Amino acid sequence: MTADQADQADQAVLQKLEAGLRDIPDYPSPGILFKDITPLLADPALFAAAVDALAAAHRPGSGAEVDLVAGVEARGFIFGAGVALALGVGFVPIRKKGKLPHTTVSAEYTLEYGTAVIEMHDDAVRPGQRVLLLDDVLATGGTAEAAAGLLERVGAEVVSVAFLVELGFLNGRERLAGRDVKSLLNY
Repeated sequence: MTADQADQADQAVLQKLEAGLRDIPDYPSPGILFKDITPLLADPALFAAAVDALAAAHRPGSGAEVDLVAGVEARGFIFGAGVALALGVGFVPIRKKGKLPHTTVSAEYTLEYGTAVIEMHDDAVRPGQRVLLLDDVLATGGTAEAAAGLLERVGAEVVSVAFLVELGFLNGRERLAGRDVKSLLNY
């Protein structure tokens, strides 16, 4: 397959993934156009294509291999676990405060109207391990920034931060400056 043929195949996959999303106007509040991923998740071929596309840059021999995949609660778990299986590596859940049963490390971050806290087990990642951080949507970047910082604080190397969808008009990528950020679909 030539490079042009590979690029056309990639574009076809991205078009199918985009077609698998559903727009919900005025959710969760008036003026918001919500990108619903549940139709994509319900279609096994589309779900597999999304997992494969998210894993592609980190396959063996890519130069960007990882030891672990970390996913942010809740939809980051869906894609993160699938990508971890596809890559043959472990999965680390990053959860909302109070949801993990063992000793945790936490990070507080600012939301539009307040703060939130995410946590992970303090022994989930060993220093020096290479981690791919995944979530479904990059919006303002606060959650991803906090999750990447949490991983780095315990000694992980965050190789990349990847998303199914990026809402570029919210400038979340700016909060992840200096990190490798990948998004399959951009709006």
